[in-house]
Amino acid sequence: MKILFIGDIVGEPGRRAVTELLPRLRRQNEIDVVIANGENSAGGSGITPKTAEEIFAAGVDIITSGDHLWDQKEVITLLQNEPRFLRPLNYPQGTPGRGSLVHQLSSQAPIAVMNIQGRTFMPDLENPFTFARNEVERLRQKTNIIFVDMHAEATSEKIAIARMLDGQVSAVIGTHTHVQTADEQIFPGGTAFLCDAGFTGPHESVIGREIEPVVKRFLTLQPQRFAVAENRIILQGVIVDVDEMTGHAKSIVRVSQPLAADAK
Repeated sequence: MKILFIGDIVGEPGRRAVTELLPRLRRQNEIDVVIANGENSAGGSGITPKTAEEIFAAGVDIITSGDHLWDQKEVITLLQNEPRFLRPLNYPQGTPGRGSLVHQLSSQAPIAVMNIQGRTFMPDLENPFTFARNEVERLRQKTNIIFVDMHAEATSEKIAIARMLDGQVSAVIGTHTHVQTADEQIFPGGTAFLCDAGFTGPHESVIGREIEPVVKRFLTLQPQRFAVAENRIILQGVIVDVDEMTGHAKSIVRVSQPLAADAK
C-alpha cells in the first residue's frame, strides 16, 4: 500500500498546489490513500468546512490538524459532522471530534490514521505518549497499517514517540515546523519516520508568510499582520510504501514538487 502524506497546507496557494499537483502525483506514484495536514488551509491559520471541501475534492482522503485547530470558529462544524477530519487525539475527554479513524479501502486492507500533538513549546494537552500507546493498542485490533501525524515543535519529542511506537505502527511523520527535514528512515521494527514533512504553499516566505512583516516583528517586537505569501509554491510531503500483511514500511521517500510558475 502506498500512502502519500502532504505537509501542512498553507492558505489558498497551498490549496491550489494540492488541486493542481495531486492528481498527477497520485497517478504517477500509484498512490492508494492520501492524507494531508490542513490546519493552516484557511487564510494561513485554521481550517473551515469550505477549505476542507476543496481539499477533499482535490483527492485527499483524510485531513489531520494541530495547534491551529481552533483558529476558525467554523471548525466546530467539521469536528461534529466530518468523519474524515481529525483533531489531535490527546485533547481532554469530551472535546468534539475524533483523534483517529480507520479508513476502509475498496480492495485493500484498512488503514488507521492517528493525529497526536506534542507538548514541548506547544499548548499543554494530555500526555501524547500515553494517549498514543493506548490508542495504537486499540487500533491494532482492527488493522496492522497505522499512520501517525505527530504535530509537534520539538524534534526530540517526535523521535521519542516514533521510537516508542517502532514496530507497532507503519509510519510516524512529523508536522508543524513547516521545514522539511532530511532524516527519512525506517527504524529496526519497521516504522517509517520523518521528523517534518515540510509545508505545501509559498516558499518565497518565512514558513508561508510574507517576509517583511515577520522580519519587522523580530526587529521591533511590535504586532504585525502576517499575510500568506504568494511565490514559489511547492507541495511537500512523503510517500510511504507499506507491506499490507505486516504493516511494516518498505520504503519512505520525500516529496517536494513545485507548482509551475505560470499556473494560476
